[in-house]
This record gives sequence, C-alpha cells and structure tokens, in this order.
Amino acid sequence: MPIPRSRVGEGAKQEEEEEIVVEEAAAAPAMEMKRMRSPRGPIDRAAAAAAAEEEEAEEEKKRAAWRWAARREMAMVVAFLLSLPLLVYLLGGRWSGSSAVATSLGSRRDGDEAIGAGGSINTSSTTSPILEDKLLDGLLSPVFDELSCMSRYRSSLYRKPSPFPLSPYLTKRLRTYEAYHKRCGPNTRRYRRAIKQLKSGRNIREMECKYVVWYPCNGLGNRMLTLASTFLYALLTNRVLLTYMTKESQNLFCEPFPGSSWLLPSDFPIQDTYNFHKDAPQSYVNMLRNKVIDNSVNVSADSLPAYIYLHLEQFRLRLENNIFCEDDQLTLAKFNWMILKSDSYFVPALFLMPSYEEELRRLFPVKESVFHHLGRYLFHPTNPVWGIISRYYEAYLAKADEKLGLQIRIFPEAPMSFEDMYDQILACSRKEKLLPEIGTTEPFINSTSNKTKVKAILITSLYPGYYEKLKSMYYVNPTATGEVVAMYQPSHEELQHTEAQNHNQKALAEMYLLSYCDNVVMSAWSTFGYVAHGLAGLKPWILLRPGWMQKKADPACVRSMSVEPCLHSPPNLDCKAKKDVDAATLVPYVRHCEDVSFGLKLFS
Repeated sequence: MPIPRSRVGEGAKQEEEEEIVVEEAAAAPAMEMKRMRSPRGPIDRAAAAAAAEEEEAEEEKKRAAWRWAARREMAMVVAFLLSLPLLVYLLGGRWSGSSAVATSLGSRRDGDEAIGAGGSINTSSTTSPILEDKLLDGLLSPVFDELSCMSRYRSSLYRKPSPFPLSPYLTKRLRTYEAYHKRCGPNTRRYRRAIKQLKSGRNIREMECKYVVWYPCNGLGNRMLTLASTFLYALLTNRVLLTYMTKESQNLFCEPFPGSSWLLPSDFPIQDTYNFHKDAPQSYVNMLRNKVIDNSVNVSADSLPAYIYLHLEQFRLRLENNIFCEDDQLTLAKFNWMILKSDSYFVPALFLMPSYEEELRRLFPVKESVFHHLGRYLFHPTNPVWGIISRYYEAYLAKADEKLGLQIRIFPEAPMSFEDMYDQILACSRKEKLLPEIGTTEPFINSTSNKTKVKAILITSLYPGYYEKLKSMYYVNPTATGEVVAMYQPSHEELQHTEAQNHNQKALAEMYLLSYCDNVVMSAWSTFGYVAHGLAGLKPWILLRPGWMQKKADPACVRSMSVEPCLHSPPNLDCKAKKDVDAATLVPYVRHCEDVSFGLKLFS
C-alpha cells in the first residue's frame, strides 16, 4: 500500500539550522523515570524562567491581535446592520433574495421541510457562528494560513463554548511540542540522521529526536480516538508523532503542527505494514516472551533492535500487558523508533501509571477533558470536507432553536431488529423528554407572532428507516407544545466502507455535524458517537445494549457521567504483584463505562 508523500515546505532546510530552546517543561515523564536511576546536572532556572516569560509575552501579543481583529469585525457587522434601514428605504423596499444551498451529503431527504404543528416558522438564524475566540483560549497556534484550512479557526464557532477551562500548562507544552516537531520532523537534518540509524538495524544511545509512528486500524472513529491517544503518549515520552495515512484516510484532516508535517514520508524504510499484527516477532510483548530483549534496568540502549513495535489492538476484550508498567516504559524509552498500531482509546491506561500522574494532572486538571481538548487541537477537516459540513449546517440546522443529535449503530455482534431499536429510541426519548410529545389536538398558534419554536433532529445512521418512521410520526401528528420538528438525515449508506475515501469524508462530516448539536443520543460501544460528543464537550444519553438473551434493554438509555470516550478493552494487571486486577479499583478517576461494563473511562 503506498504511503503519501509528506508536504513539507522548502523552508524546512533553513528552519532545521535554527536553535530552538526546549524548555524544562518539555521534559517527558519517561525521562523523569530515567532521572530516578541516574542524576542529572544543574538547571539554569533563571534562564528557563526568563525564556518562559518571553514566550508567554509573545503568545499574549498574538492573542491580543486576534481579539482586536474580532472587535474590528464586530464593529463592521454592527455598522452594516445600522445601515440596513437606509438601504431598504433607498431601494424602495424592493430588496428580496433567495438562495439554494446544495449539499454533498445524501438524497432529497436533506431538504425535507420542517414538520409538526402548524404555524409560521421562525426563519431567523439563532445558532449561526458568531465572532468568538478562534484560538480556543490559546489551544490553537495563530500562525496558520486560515484559508488553507478553514475549519481550524471556524469549526468551534458552530458549537457552544467549551465547558472545560484550558490548562495554561497544556498550551505551553503544545507550543513546545510544535517547535520540537518542526526541528525533528520530515525533511530535516535530524530526521535524516534518525533514518540512518533505523536503516543500520541497531538502536543507539541518546539521539536528539525520538519518534512514534502511528499505523491505522479499523474504522474512522477508532482511528481518531487512537491517534489522539498516541499524540498524548508522544507528549508524555517526548517523541515526534508521525502518521501513516492510507489512501482512504487522505484528504480528511489538515496538518495540525505549524511549519512541518505529521505525514510519514513515502521513502520510510519500513514498508511491510501488513506484517504488523499481534503475533509479529517485532512486537515488544513477543520480544520479551522470546527473550530477544529483557526489561531490566541494566539493558543498554545500543544493545536493542533498531525499533520496537507496540500492538495495542483489542484482543479478547483486553489490551496486552507488559506495556503500561513502569519497568516496561523505562525499557521502551530507550528505543529511538517506535511503531504503534491500535484501534483503542488507551488514554485511561496512561492515567493508571504513577510515573505520568503528575504530568497528566498539570496537563488536564479536569480529567474528563482529555479528548475534548486534544481532539479540537488535532483534527481539522480539510476544505472539501469543511464545505460539506458548513453547507449542510447553514442550509438545515442554523435556523433551529434547538438541535438534537441521534446516532444509531447496530453492530453485527449484537444484532437488534429495527422495531426493537425504534421502540428503545422512543422509550429513551419519553423518559428523558428528548423528543417533543405527540398531542391529541392541534394547538392554537398565533400566525402573526412568528415565534414558533423549531427543534431540529439530526439522525446519523447507515439505514434510512429510523428517519422515515420518526418523520412520519411528526408529519401525521401535532406536537403537544406546538413546536415544529424538523427531521434530517445527511446520508444512509447501508454498509460501512472504511476502505472508501468518499465514505470516510461523509462520516467525518456527520461526526462534526453531531458535535454542533445541543444534546446527543448515541448507541452503546460506538466510537463514532464517542468522537462526536467528545468534540462537543457533551455528556450524551447512551442507548444501552440488551443483556444476554434479552430482546430489549432496560433501562433504554442512561446519561453518561463523563465526556470521555470508553476504553473497551483495558489492560487488567497489577504491575507490582504481576497478577490480574480490576483496573477500575486502582485510582478514583478511572472507572467502568456506562455502556461497557468492563471498559474504563476517565471521570472528573
């Protein structure tokens, strides 16, 4: 399978010669573990503090420039609105307009009119994007060209403000990582030096740059969750993240790091990607088992192979042991090159490790905000995908007073009939008052008030039946409150086609549209749903799976107590005792998931 070429600018050669001071804050916890075994020299704390203050002052200047630009745009908008009456007068009141907004998603069902109780519909846009902090309080770097990736600074404007404050320390670490990535990324002198070491067949001691190469596995939701996990691991272990983007994943996301690329160059010397699996001899677990390496503290870096492979795909509903223990992390830290393949959100496993505890506390004071912040930092749909998202939102969702996202997924290993799932959706919505109640008589509506409430229901599903039946229910019957229900489903592809780029573009667009809703109802176990509500910072209602040998779930749904995704297959280990243990009992902020009884997730 071909590997896309990295698109790094010609300025990289000049940039690689620059000396970039990596602050003390960039030191990874893996290096902290190393210090426990070997002392380090003194640190010029005064110089480090001065550098930090200078960097913070520069960032404040950039944020001030953005705020000034926002105020200037707002002033222009206000001036335009004030001039409207004069324009109407001058044009004799004959100004009329019409627009037809086309969407790239789905069939005519996208344009179905709002249905429900009679009366006029409020056509004023109440939830369109407004001028806000485009940098997300400093989460994003201001140095990108906005037109090259319009979603980067505009996507969040369609959502409510984040419920979680951003740690200044996380912002600082992200800027430091960006400098590190630019210094060590593809097409730099340091990267070429690291590739030379990789080709030699042996590891060497104390290289300036270390790398983790991410390989995809399973569907788009799984890939986004595990990519965010791998980036956090890169932050904790002071590695450069490089991604192997297969053909079906190309043209989905913009580059997240300024001045460099996260794409693995096409001439990367390891091309046998299909040989990376659970039983691969290069995997860390198999090397330990076959005594190719050992995880004792005395193992020297230059005695190790050229790279190590971590296989973190769920197998028999658990991740491999011998990865998330202190001794193993000390050994893994000695490798300059790491290849990681996963389909799991393994962030909760990182929070179980004492050596990372303090760093993670500083990065994420609110534990359940990890994916919310990292997802908004890393994932920015490309302009073609953003065009799909923004056109659909403006055409169908922007005018709604309230938006409810309904994500429905039936898994082959847990089949449910259409009627059983439909009944479960209705039972959940009645209990939680999510969908408007059906009335027995037409409510009186003042046709001149123009204040009828519009509730948009956005359905994402591979199947059209749920949309058709819900639409028919509100078409035939009035709502008890008189509000209007507008039902939308962007696409219905019947089958999942992860291998198709067009399918993945639609899936990504629908994840983002769901994340713009005020509330979300999602299917249990769905990584698609995890991504959507995680980006939004919402606690969803989860449609539970029926128990063993049961036809229907009781209760129909539960409200998640955390915004975080679930790790379906956690490592069950006690590193010190070398025996299995329930990992949910180890720390108070890692507990079992509502939808996966043995899974793990972070709670605040």
